[in-house]
Amino acid sequence: MFCRLFGYSKQAYYRSQHARGNRSAERTQIKQRVLHIRRQLPRLGTRKLKFILDRKQVSIGRDRLFDLLREEGLLIIKRKKYTVTTNSKHWMRKYPDLRRELDVNRPEQLWVADITYLDTLENNCYLHLITDAYSKKVTGHELCDNMEAASTLKALMALGNRKYPESELMHHSDRGL
Repeated sequence: MFCRLFGYSKQAYYRSQHARGNRSAERTQIKQRVLHIRRQLPRLGTRKLKFILDRKQVSIGRDRLFDLLREEGLLIIKRKKYTVTTNSKHWMRKYPDLRRELDVNRPEQLWVADITYLDTLENNCYLHLITDAYSKKVTGHELCDNMEAASTLKALMALGNRKYPESELMHHSDRGL
């Protein structure tokens, strides 16, 4: 009676019930295989996991695998590597930020300094950069294994290579130590 009411045949109803049971069993099987692989490789991403499942003749699409892992809470969350190189809450004098009032409209009007952390195979390095705010050109740099002021001064030696030495130049940094 209900099949006729919704416009389906009995055969279509029982076929959908059978398919739903098969999908549930297939889903459970894939989840078990994923958990088995993740015991050996706990941080393995979904795309590599799909590659391994394909080699084991497990047929599932990439998007469906993502959906399954998302629903089961098995997606790997990316860890962001971030190293803090700025400490603006220090005891030393903090100068006012004059850059906000400055309208940069020519090269060598404002140079911006920053230190970037680089993680290499051998050790950790710091890249001290001096950049022209107008042209975005790196005017000075120094790569070293410390964050000392002497390293930043080596990057600031770009002052000797200025194209417009007669024009006024402002230097800006993020007030880090």
